[in-house]
Amino acid sequence: MVVDRVTLEDFRNYGQLTASFRDGVTVIAGRNAQGKTNLIEAVFYIASGRSFRARSDRELVRFGGTRASICADITAGGRPQRLEARLEHGQRKRLTANGVPLRSAAELSGRLAVVLFCPGDLNIVRDGAAERRKLLDTCLCQLRPRYAAALREFGRLYDHKAAILRNYREKPSLLDTLDDFNMRLAQCSAQLIWFRAALTAPLAEKAAAVHREFSGGAEELQISYKTVSTIEDARRKPEELLPAILEHQRTHRQAELDSGQCLTGAHKDDVEIGINGVAARAFASQGQARTAALSLKLAEREIHFEDRGEYPVLLLDDVLSELDAERAGFVLGKIKNGQTLITCCEYGGIAGANGAVMRIEGGKII
Repeated sequence: MVVDRVTLEDFRNYGQLTASFRDGVTVIAGRNAQGKTNLIEAVFYIASGRSFRARSDRELVRFGGTRASICADITAGGRPQRLEARLEHGQRKRLTANGVPLRSAAELSGRLAVVLFCPGDLNIVRDGAAERRKLLDTCLCQLRPRYAAALREFGRLYDHKAAILRNYREKPSLLDTLDDFNMRLAQCSAQLIWFRAALTAPLAEKAAAVHREFSGGAEELQISYKTVSTIEDARRKPEELLPAILEHQRTHRQAELDSGQCLTGAHKDDVEIGINGVAARAFASQGQARTAALSLKLAEREIHFEDRGEYPVLLLDDVLSELDAERAGFVLGKIKNGQTLITCCEYGGIAGANGAVMRIEGGKII
């Protein structure tokens, strides 16, 4: 997969910009606050229908403007395609693929795959479970269109149930709908848990191999998927997982009513990470945690390749400056194939990249 060209209009700090990219490595260089990350963000948005750092699409529109657009010409599966996103204050985003309107961002799934690695991802190991769930969700939304739809439906159902639990004391009639939402949320959770468990197995294997190479064979990385306690094997089919989820709901029903919180479902899942049999979140050094995070991202890239037969576009947003020379060199040594876009302040230290250099200043290519 290759992003051939991106055209932006009133996106972030860009008035109008057309940027062409080559296969292989492109280094996007420039001082801070010039628009390097904004360009990476645009590529991520056109692949997923969302930003990796903005809370709402409104933030993506250039200051003082009311609308913005992203247009990307890509090559995927050997075929040229055009993806477009149009954002306007007070309106729903409009997404198209080859001129055909898409009903939702979920329909972007599979058209352009990207793997993003930004400085915040270096804390995946130490952060809360939500960050590790996001790792699985981002990968699965691109690999499996059904997962993207299920995740969106889960979010809608969760919001409804959470509102019931918050407000039923003032309006007891809300409890009349709780059982229906519980069943639908359990069915949706079963789908998500099955997909996540299926991804975690190859992710664990590939990340362990990368980590082993990284550490010279001195460390073993262990990754396991953790879900609701009543499920013994999360790799069972969704219809087989459903009774266990419903049982967990039943035993936690009163606790949910007392606390006003949803205590059962896929939103409680986590990915447990260990190094040499010890919990990495609590006991890993900073270097070990970063190596584990790097291993997970590089493993994600390999899973995309095995599934589709072509590498996803790798987006490295200012991450190399956060790494020591050994880790940065290891990452660069692993990206010899496929397209990679790297943002950085100074590109001279990116030895061995052998790629193009694009310098950004004030929202323009110079």
